[in-house]
Amino acid sequence: MKILGIDPGLVKTGWGILEAEDNRLTYIASGLIKPNSNQEMAQRLQEIDEGLQKIITEFDPGCAAIEETFVNKNPASALKLGLARGVAMACPARLGLRVGEYPANLVKKSVVGAGKASKDQVGVMIKTLLPACGDLSEDEADALAVAITHAHHRESALKFGGKLSGAIRG
Repeated sequence: MKILGIDPGLVKTGWGILEAEDNRLTYIASGLIKPNSNQEMAQRLQEIDEGLQKIITEFDPGCAAIEETFVNKNPASALKLGLARGVAMACPARLGLRVGEYPANLVKKSVVGAGKASKDQVGVMIKTLLPACGDLSEDEADALAVAITHAHHRESALKFGGKLSGAIRG
């Protein structure tokens, strides 16, 4: 099954697609959606939506995954990230994909083995697990990390009614 991982953001939305077959993961593609920062909020969100729709249409993933929102010290930044995250969840759902949500510490633990791993550690492990990916931005690596987490936890979540330790929805 192809899995679309999404790392939402208003400046850069990272995305990554991998194929998960049994315990084997294969890198398919990744990239960034970069909305025009000079546009109004609605147009920036539309660019994220259109970009994700194009990716889903081109690569035809079977499901999507996204990281849960973390607590942000700046309420305005948290709200803006929430808008991008909402679009990043709604677009795949509108196109018929189930969207899994995972807390950041589970994503890091699934990829690195430690829930408090740094972005650098996540990037190194993504390159180790998916050597065909080449050089990646942090946002692409984060998106692929979410996809890997979904690959590892999706079946368990489905067995437990859509939830695994209260952490997974979708």
